[in-house]
Amino acid sequence: MSKTWIYKFGGASVKDSSAVKNLAEILRNRLRKNMIIVVSAMGKTTNALESILSEKLNGVDFSKNSAILRSFHLEICEALFPTGHSIFAQVENLFFQLENQLQKPLSQENYDEYYDQVVGFGELLSSKIVAEYLCSLDMIVLWQDAREVIETDSDFRFAKINWEKTRKSCQNTWKPILESFPILTQGFIGRDPKGRTTTLGREGSDFTAAILGTSLDAGSVTIWKDVPGVLNADPKIFSQTQKFDELGYREAAEMTYFGASVIHPKTIKPLANASIPLYVKSFMDPDSPGTKIHEKAPTHGIPTFVLKKDQILVSFKVTDFTFIEEKHIHEIYEQLRSLKLRVNMLQLSAISVSLVIDHQLFKLEQLLKKLKGDFEIRYNEGLELLTILHPKAEEIPVLQEGYEILLEQSTRNTYQVVRRKN
Repeated sequence: MSKTWIYKFGGASVKDSSAVKNLAEILRNRLRKNMIIVVSAMGKTTNALESILSEKLNGVDFSKNSAILRSFHLEICEALFPTGHSIFAQVENLFFQLENQLQKPLSQENYDEYYDQVVGFGELLSSKIVAEYLCSLDMIVLWQDAREVIETDSDFRFAKINWEKTRKSCQNTWKPILESFPILTQGFIGRDPKGRTTTLGREGSDFTAAILGTSLDAGSVTIWKDVPGVLNADPKIFSQTQKFDELGYREAAEMTYFGASVIHPKTIKPLANASIPLYVKSFMDPDSPGTKIHEKAPTHGIPTFVLKKDQILVSFKVTDFTFIEEKHIHEIYEQLRSLKLRVNMLQLSAISVSLVIDHQLFKLEQLLKKLKGDFEIRYNEGLELLTILHPKAEEIPVLQEGYEILLEQSTRNTYQVVRRKN
């Protein structure tokens, strides 16, 4: 039986009509049956949909931003398709469905579920447009709804995969199709047992590619990015970056754990367990080798820099002059778990627990409300968390210049600092 090959294209690779044309050129000599193409929302569409949600939640008129987003997609279609093509009606229909969803009441209590029903439209729009464009060039792909096969629980915005059901759906539903045609589908979205749309966490399209690759026993998964491969730092922030030609699964997983944005953190584990290689390649230079992530790669000692912005430092201090005990940590972590907040850094002292979390809409307020009776709580917002893997001691002082250091910790292989600009 033929192997399946997974290609995933992120938002930057479908950000406008020129990008979609470039995607088609990449696929021109590569597209074949037994291939799945996974696409993200176009450009900054997910951010735009989040802004519309925020406006609705705050009782602000969101119709202007909704109209801008609609025009953005229709203008891309106008540059790709002749007047009267069916894609225009398909896009209008999806925006009609989106507007119907946005007429429903939204509150803090139902925000996560509501979010998933709205934000998933970004991937539905992009996948329809890309599929129709490829077919217009006689590059026949079958558009399929990822929610047919990506089966999850009902943990909205951070849905967990039901691996057994997902594999069964992929093998029974999509495997027969792939024997004759390539499939084009959406990243980021799935469905819960009641058929409601769920999402897999921001930037979750990489994870979709890994889920499909694992469930269909793929030969490889390739993620197409706007960088030449996996680099030791974000080139938009740091100069003189280095590309890894190869990376081991463990090293790649460590980088994503600390927040390296090139790959979604959940992507590596299923591929490593199945020994499926992951390629990270540039859609701007598709013939270059990129980075291969696999189990036999040599280990590296190259310093790797990961910067996470919009971080919150929260400190919990016991109020009765006792020391921090396991029960206090358990209590804090239980509330973090219930709010789906991930700890990016943790530091303990005799009387306090300090932790760093991502900013998420009204999650901090809910955390404070739940724990203020048991702890004295202080927090700072708008911070940066810099993590250096395999740090060189002489480089650290330079990275501290011009910053106030709020928290710092170091191990043999990792240095982390919470900082804000002076």
